[in-house]
Amino acid sequence: MTLLLGVDSGGTKTLAALASRDGEVVQLIEAPSLDPSGGADWQLALRDLLGGLAELPQVSAAAFGLPFHGEIDAYSAEQLRVARSLMPIEPVVDNDVRIAFDGAFAGGAGALILAGTGSMAWASLAGPSDPHIRVGGWGDVFGDEGSAFWVGRETLSAISRELDGRSQQTAFSDAVLQRLGLRANELIAWCYGREQRRRDIAWLAIIVSQLADDGLEAARRLLQRAGDELADTLLTAWRRAAGDAPLRWSFAGGLTDSAIVMQRIEERAGCEPLPRRLPPVGGALCRAAIQAGWDVSPQWVERVNASLRRFPALTPMTQQEARA
Repeated sequence: MTLLLGVDSGGTKTLAALASRDGEVVQLIEAPSLDPSGGADWQLALRDLLGGLAELPQVSAAAFGLPFHGEIDAYSAEQLRVARSLMPIEPVVDNDVRIAFDGAFAGGAGALILAGTGSMAWASLAGPSDPHIRVGGWGDVFGDEGSAFWVGRETLSAISRELDGRSQQTAFSDAVLQRLGLRANELIAWCYGREQRRRDIAWLAIIVSQLADDGLEAARRLLQRAGDELADTLLTAWRRAAGDAPLRWSFAGGLTDSAIVMQRIEERAGCEPLPRRLPPVGGALCRAAIQAGWDVSPQWVERVNASLRRFPALTPMTQQEARA
């Protein structure tokens, strides 16, 4: 059997999928993030991931969506080198948000807002000579505004201000600390003692979303602010790519599971999002299929999407899973 390999890696985890020519996904594997900014362990994680695929010799094309690719030259060169060294064929290596864009629109024009651990917008009219525009995605040091990490960091900032007395005491701090099972004097140790600090701070966005759904106004306002930041990023990317053309947009990333965030983006965008044709790992399969010269028809895309939906790894992340 001839297979495709698609790999999508974000700031928290990696998904790898194998698909047959008829669009059937035969395997979906979850693995640690391949973020090169976290150290050289990403190379070992990728070796372990691919080494566990007995079907690798049957792969005729592969596409990897990797964090920071195309942003930092040294990272990009190393990602391409490692992927080439592990694959029996020449792989496609691209930015993880570009791969998510490919999945969302499956060859069509649009603007994708991705809000996961980090955030970025990617937009293009998708013609052969049309540029691909990215906005945001500068990482947590610069901002990553509207991302799950940003929500988590803003949560910690708000709590610290309340605990210091620099801002008015609200129920927000008590509610977050209670969900964490922490006393106020334990919060700083929790934060700086995390081995995966970026991931775990981003996980706080799940708590904030739950509190907002429970009616806590401070949590709701924070998610609305996240929606505003994401809308700014989305609209800027589309304007740069398409000028005054009517907006076509879609979304990806765990924070877009929040109805509050999505409502705010829709209000600012002035239109509803388009249904995502494929999740990001499906976008990687789509790029691999194009690389292999396969016919990427709408029917093939739909079969891949239906097949991917059967895997639990593509269901929304629960609080317990996020802690793991």
